[in-house]
Amino acid sequence: MIEIKNLTKVYKLNKKQMRESKTTNPLKTAVDDLSLTARPGEIYGLLGPNGAGKTTTLRCISTIIRPTKGQIYVAGHEVQKEPEKVREKIGFLTGDIRLDPQFSVDYMFDFFARLHRMPPERIKERKEELFTYFGIRDFAHKKIKELSTGMGQKAAIAVCLAHDPDIVIFDEPTNGLDIVTARNVTDYLKKLRDEGKLVIVSTHIMSEAEKLCDRIGIIIDGQKVMEGRLEEILHDTDSQDLEDAFFTLYQSRKGEE
Repeated sequence: MIEIKNLTKVYKLNKKQMRESKTTNPLKTAVDDLSLTARPGEIYGLLGPNGAGKTTTLRCISTIIRPTKGQIYVAGHEVQKEPEKVREKIGFLTGDIRLDPQFSVDYMFDFFARLHRMPPERIKERKEELFTYFGIRDFAHKKIKELSTGMGQKAAIAVCLAHDPDIVIFDEPTNGLDIVTARNVTDYLKKLRDEGKLVIVSTHIMSEAEKLCDRIGIIIDGQKVMEGRLEEILHDTDSQDLEDAFFTLYQSRKGEE
């Protein structure tokens, strides 16, 4: 389970960033008092526009950046007090973190599996399972830089899941992928959910969230504005689809400013 309690993350901007943001305030609040709970056996979607705070939230969960305020518990471990325990439980994939292009898929898989102290036989089993599912067995000895975008993404997912984590955290899992590869990835996320694992994803693609997520948290300007199952969100916003619901919430939010 992931439990976020009053998460706030504030960044200090340099002068260049202040100019680019057209602001004189050196402090930017990326996530503002966010609370949510995601449970095993579900796909929880963080939905929002670019810059809403989705990636920052996932990075705080994954111990990559430290919260300014608030607490995050991952499988009972607080991210700032027990980061090593948290990293044992999660697999985290984001487009900003890429595999070293000079090494082969095979080498990278073994490297990260050994980091998680997996025994050789288990590494072999997981490699066979994941490389077969994602169709990358024939590319295992190719360098990362020699792979297509889709094949590179599937290789990165396999490496991320090498240690068979209980909690899978993906930031924009299908961004930049062709329709066949994207479907392959989302089907695997559903498979993980059906195995009882917790999957948390961020996306700005409404149709993807509708099809993939069991529950959705909508974030605008770093704040959660609504949360629930798709049918609950559509009912509460009197909308026909998630895109309409999102714009209803977005316009309401902006109208308050």
